[in-house]
Amino acid sequence: MADDRPVPLDEYPVHQVPLSMKHVATGDRNAYDRCIFHVFDHAGRALLILGLGVYPNLGVIDAYATLRTGDTLHAVRASDALGEDRMRLAVGPLRIEVAEPLRRLRLVCEDEQLGYDITWTAAFPALWEPHHLQRRGDRLTLEGRRFVQAGTAQGVIRAQGAEFQVTPQGWTGTRDRSWGVRPIPGEDGGPLAEGHPTEGFHWIWCPVRFEDRFLMVVIQEDADGYRSLNDATLVRPGHRDRQLGWPQAEIAYRSGSRHPERALIHMGDPRKPLELEAEILASSPLAVGAGYPPADDWQHGTWRGPGWSDRRTYDLTLPQPLAAYGVTDHSARFRLDGRTGHGIFEHGSFGRHDPSGFTGFDSVAP
Repeated sequence: MADDRPVPLDEYPVHQVPLSMKHVATGDRNAYDRCIFHVFDHAGRALLILGLGVYPNLGVIDAYATLRTGDTLHAVRASDALGEDRMRLAVGPLRIEVAEPLRRLRLVCEDEQLGYDITWTAAFPALWEPHHLQRRGDRLTLEGRRFVQAGTAQGVIRAQGAEFQVTPQGWTGTRDRSWGVRPIPGEDGGPLAEGHPTEGFHWIWCPVRFEDRFLMVVIQEDADGYRSLNDATLVRPGHRDRQLGWPQAEIAYRSGSRHPERALIHMGDPRKPLELEAEILASSPLAVGAGYPPADDWQHGTWRGPGWSDRRTYDLTLPQPLAAYGVTDHSARFRLDGRTGHGIFEHGSFGRHDPSGFTGFDSVAP
């Protein structure tokens, strides 16, 4: 029997290239297709982060969930061989059900350490982020397409005896959906990596939900401040999306670290500027539990054998050295033009960053 037969999704007129929907158009091992959700309360008591990813050229599907409560981080991760049914978003105890595309999804984890059953509902249309490209020398290392969305969440979260009732009034949900090519562990960097070392990286990704509008800000800068990704867009139902120019961020870091405590982002026309104020509520480093680089216990796309699952509890009062070299997601309270909203202030700053005064990887705020 031939292994390469049509799959159920091939019945639908959704093809982009003359291939089965089982295959992606590139043979790059780093091809990926994944999502991330943030569900958090407005008082900073709980921050749930979860995601699921597919790596077609590696034959892997995996998923994770982390919950920050107080100084404890609960984590559940699972991985398995990728099957033919790409519409089944489930691995181990974790699953995502698309009840209504771009509008309503169900998020489920059935695990004794960390469990949840949440309905995520969009409050605004999905917004495209800028096309994301990165190169190392002449080699394309990242090409991603993403959309972002903000909404409400309703359901329950349980973790080791604690229970949180998630309500639309007191909680916010954001999500990011992306696909393309993105580095996966296991690849030799070779001479291009040696000849083009990373001097510095500075990143802000910030979706914010207000009652009547949605704001998205994304900034990526090199060591000298050169900006390779830039966007600030305001979404209001019934209005054309408003572009807010070249956002500039002032970040107040905790002394002796690069951990943000507050931020002020300047946007819009200089003659009529807008200022977005961010107050950090809860923080969850993605390198701890969630599988993002430079995590040393599990990273996305890595093969752990069939039916692999893992659960961890991290004490965040203890030093987490890898967290300083990875991106951290912060739930935050925002203020803009007299309005209060809630969202995610995702931030990473490593190595040299001239605009911030950081001179190298060991440089921190005074």
